[in-house]
Amino acid sequence: MPERMAGVVLAAGEGRRFGMPKALVRHHGSLLVERAVSVLRAAGCEPVLVVLGAAAERIAETAELADSVPVTNPDWRSGMGSSLRTGLATLRDSEHYSDVTSALILPVDMPGITEFAARRVSEYAAPDALAAASYHGERGHPVLLGRLHWDGVHDAARGDRGARDYLRSREVTLVACEDVAETFDIDRPEDLNGG
Repeated sequence: MPERMAGVVLAAGEGRRFGMPKALVRHHGSLLVERAVSVLRAAGCEPVLVVLGAAAERIAETAELADSVPVTNPDWRSGMGSSLRTGLATLRDSEHYSDVTSALILPVDMPGITEFAARRVSEYAAPDALAAASYHGERGHPVLLGRLHWDGVHDAARGDRGARDYLRSREVTLVACEDVAETFDIDRPEDLNGG
């Protein structure tokens, strides 16, 4: 039986440097949050959780999020780490997701990440998985976290560091994706010219 893999879009930030929540930024005809959901869906993720915080109601009303599951992070101001904790805790603590064995994590502000990169990383889905896309040897996104690591990542994720500290001391399978995706992220409006 194939592994059931969830997707988690981290989309709770207010986009202070950008001037608006990046989830609501329109790029190449769609909102960044819509694009992130479609990338994870195309990689076979079911469910896809969208972790919201700033402008959560506006995003839920504005974005076409298909059958994704919106999850609110009440602590979104503390940084991306709390959104990762919220997403993993939702998967871990709900009986609806008890058969999910891994989670593919994608920040909302990385429009250069394609479904092809997500699919490559998702091939490693397993309860003990630790895998990530790599770009010219550097670890990037998306990141795959097997269920056996969720508690550890949850406890280590702080500020804007996400899973970085947890992964640093463990063996992570790097999946070369520089031929099918770009790893730039969007912090300011001028960054949209990168993709």
